[in-house]
Parts: sequence; C-alpha cells; structure tokens
Amino acid sequence: MKAILYSIVILVAVGAAFFTHKHKVKFEALQKDRLETIATNKAVSANAAVEENKYKKESEVLVVSESKRTEVTLSIGSLKDAGSKMERDVAGLDTTLKAQDAEFVELDKTLKEVNKILEALGGGVTIEALPDKILQIEADRKSRIAKLEELVVLAGAAEKLLEKNRAEMDRLVKRDVGRNARIGRNAMEAVITAVDQDWGFLVIGAGSNSGFTPQTSLLVQRDGRMIGRVRPSSIELTQTIAEIDFKSLSSGVRLQPGDHVMLTKPNTN
Repeated sequence: MKAILYSIVILVAVGAAFFTHKHKVKFEALQKDRLETIATNKAVSANAAVEENKYKKESEVLVVSESKRTEVTLSIGSLKDAGSKMERDVAGLDTTLKAQDAEFVELDKTLKEVNKILEALGGGVTIEALPDKILQIEADRKSRIAKLEELVVLAGAAEKLLEKNRAEMDRLVKRDVGRNARIGRNAMEAVITAVDQDWGFLVIGAGSNSGFTPQTSLLVQRDGRMIGRVRPSSIELTQTIAEIDFKSLSSGVRLQPGDHVMLTKPNTN
C-alpha cells in the first residue's frame, strides 16, 4: 500500500515537474514574444516619430513654399502695377517735355527781347544787374514824375502868363489900388509853390486878394535870411507869377518851393 502511495506521489511529483517545465517553456516563449513585440513596437514608434518629423518638416516647407508663392504672386502683381504706372508716367513725361520744349522756345524769344532791351539801356547792363537797374529807373521815373508835376504847374502858370494881356493887368491894378492905399506899408509873408529855373520865373501862393500889385517889391527869405529878389509879372486872386532877379541871388543859391517871400507894399498916394 505504501509502495503504491509512494508511486502515486512520485508520479504526481514527476507530473508536476513536467507540467512546471512545460509551463516554464511556454512562459519563456511568451516572454520572448512579448519582448520581441515590445521591441517591434518601439521600432515602429521610432519610425513613426521619424516619419512624423519628416511630415512636420515637409509641412513647414510646404507652408514656406506657399507663403513664398503668395509673395511672388503679390510681387508680380505689384510689378505689373508699377509697370503700368511707369508707362503712364512716361506718357506724362513725354507730354511735359513737349510742353517744356514749347516753353523753351518762348523763353528763348523772351531772352532775345530782354537782351535787346539791355542793349538799349546801355552801360553794360546784364541780367544779373537788371534788378538794380530797374530800381534806378524806378527812382528816375519817380523823380521825373515829380519834376513833371512841377513842370505841369509851371506850364499852367506860364500859359496863363502868356494869355494875360495888359488890359487885364490894368483892370486888376485899378481894382486893387484902393485896397493897396488902405494897406499902406503893411508887410506880409507868402510861400513859393513852384520854380522854373530854366524860364526864370516862379509861382507864389498869394495874389491880388492879399494886396499884390506889379509895383510890389518882393524879398525871398530862407531860414530868416534874405537870399534874393523877384519881380511880379502876373497877379491873380490867389497866386502871383514873378520873374527871378538872378543878379540879386546869393552865390550858389537856387530858389526852391517852400522859400518864403516877404511882400512889402510901397505907400500909395
């Protein structure tokens, strides 16, 4: 009985050892497969990561290429617009150049006319010196206008002087003789309003209404000093035309508007 039990125990032990060994072999095979699978998965994961990196890089390159393509497209559009603008500008420049050519022709004509005017002015006047010459001409013009105005006054006085006749002078003398007799030796002052050195006469701002007569002696003063004498030749109500006594003038003195005339009337019988 014991032998049988021992046999059974041995068989059970042998069986257990056999199954244990078999399971160990299977386990090792499974473990090996598992490790190989893990290694394969790692390799696949690594390859996937590499491929993913390649995809990302290719995607980035694609984005950059697309951006560059867009930039190139925009640049081409800008260049086309710039080309069109340049064509318009060139056309405008052609028009401007034609207009300037016409202006240059006119300017050349004007320059020739200016040169003729400069030659007429004489004295080696150039375009650079023209402004100064214009100022000088303007000053001369103003001076001549002033002289002309004075001459107009003198011409009017001379015309009146020539128109006056002895009968009119006698009439004025007779009309004023009574008043002159009343005034007696009274003296008064008047101002010279215009002078003509060439014709030798002047205009005084006082006339017969102030007691003037052809016999009145007239003394010319300046700054309170006597500088000459004048003789009345034509007397009106408010002004007198008198001849200059050049012999009585002080040396170098020329009578001028603004000088004062002392009017001294002789006694009337």
